[in-house]
Amino acid sequence: MTDETTTSAPASSADGPTGPVEHLDVVVVGAGLSGVGAAARLRAAFPGRSIAVLEARAVSGGTWDLFRYPGVRSDSDMATLGYSFRPWVDERSIAPGAAILQYVRDTAAETGVEQLVRYRHRVVGADWSSDDDRWTLRVETGAADPTRDSGGPDAPRDPGTHDGAVTTTTLTTSFLFLASGYYRYDRGHRPELPGEAAYEGEFVHPQQWPEGLETAGRDVVVIGSGATAMTLVPALAAGGARVTMLQRSPTWVAALPSRDRRLLPRARRIGLRASARVSRWRGIATGLVTYRFSRRAPERTGRILRERVAARLPEGFDVDRHFVPRYDPWDERLCVVPDGDLFRAIREGSARVVTDTIAGFTPRGVQLTSGEELPADVVVTATGLTLQLFGGVRMTVDGREVDPAEHVTYKGAMLDGVPNMAFAIGYTNASWTLKIDLVVAFVERVLRSMESRGESRVVPTAPTGSRGLGELTPLIDLRSGYVARGVHLMPRQGARTPWRLHQDYLRDLVLFRLGRVRGDGLTFGSAGGRARGPGPAPAPVPAPMTTPPTTTRPTRPKDRP
Repeated sequence: MTDETTTSAPASSADGPTGPVEHLDVVVVGAGLSGVGAAARLRAAFPGRSIAVLEARAVSGGTWDLFRYPGVRSDSDMATLGYSFRPWVDERSIAPGAAILQYVRDTAAETGVEQLVRYRHRVVGADWSSDDDRWTLRVETGAADPTRDSGGPDAPRDPGTHDGAVTTTTLTTSFLFLASGYYRYDRGHRPELPGEAAYEGEFVHPQQWPEGLETAGRDVVVIGSGATAMTLVPALAAGGARVTMLQRSPTWVAALPSRDRRLLPRARRIGLRASARVSRWRGIATGLVTYRFSRRAPERTGRILRERVAARLPEGFDVDRHFVPRYDPWDERLCVVPDGDLFRAIREGSARVVTDTIAGFTPRGVQLTSGEELPADVVVTATGLTLQLFGGVRMTVDGREVDPAEHVTYKGAMLDGVPNMAFAIGYTNASWTLKIDLVVAFVERVLRSMESRGESRVVPTAPTGSRGLGELTPLIDLRSGYVARGVHLMPRQGARTPWRLHQDYLRDLVLFRLGRVRGDGLTFGSAGGRARGPGPAPAPVPAPMTTPPTTTRPTRPKDRP
């Protein structure tokens, strides 16, 4: 969609094979939590630049619209998962998915980002040319949403075609920001289970939860031990189902309060916005201290977690079998149980945990290796995500295909040798948005520096020789199943800054916001001119603009709800 009163107005460009090709200064791919936040900050920072958000699905919200299984919620506190420029002011610190979705959409509306979003625009290819320092994007438009074609009566709708016909179009952009996450939206991980053909009941994957599925009064087996399974089990039990969580091995679990009960009392003294900021920094500090302690004293951390779980379970419960993993805390992401709802369901007898492996299926249940049969009217395969980087966009640089696995990351946000591109992958040990906010702030600094010097290209250049990258490791350093299955697709990171992501917000805060833009691994240049690394700069000249500044200034993100 195009709104001539905003910076999303088409820019002039050279003619393509079928007519003029639209050019944009910045394209953000994805209208989820990351994409909306990135677009809001960039729109406010550069009101005269043309910006568009391309969203493959028919609605905004990303994960928080896609996931609709019972009980879906955040697994991080919302004070830190919310945007820094628009604080989360709800008492619910572990919030339901519907509340997070509304927060994302309200933010898009308030900041003007909703006007920039083009729905059913799936970027399938991105080709960089150093001759003109531009990305050429191949975009499929008009296709039916493969995940879900409706977000409810109040969901934003695409004004384009809805007949399922796919049209391929082309546009160009000076800078590409990939905010499409790292998993496939249209398909979750669903391994073939032994003997599953014998089962006559219903298989359901949480990522494609069927609308109207009735589970009350029925036997439900949830296969899995991650955050999704631990969310589903108490929610299904509360809805009247008889639930069994079947896990091959246990996961570390911590019970946390679902509400920030200090937010409103504190707000009466210092104001709601200030109170929300205190909650945010309190959450950041608590997360950092907890993570550092767990990595430095894993055995002690494990004992503490075990003791706290045991205190919430019935006497005689086999805690070691069902809730003490074979790995150290934070080797995989710690699962949060708000208010101990999973443990409460176990105490009340509406849910149980079974640690075993599947030998096969019977017509009405799951046959375990131990010989036990679990009755099941519904089997939920909470077996994880399918990793996919950059939304599946196929990239080339001057005709050479970009395989992310052959590249190293710069500050966990750019790829070496790939110009004018950044991507959004958040923390694994803290709230996702904390990292994305830092990345966008850094992109803003880079673009301002280029603008001041009349440059059109920035590319991370990895070091070589004795002062090179050091030992290379995967970008995401968890042992979780989805990471292990997709590690061969992931870019690598080096052993030292800025080629390593430290999973430490305070350290990264200095690196992204205060660290050098020039002379720290980035090479700058212009089409037809020589690339520039560190050294004397030419006199500042105005940056080339693809569209004239509009007289109507966009709304700047505000520090208010």
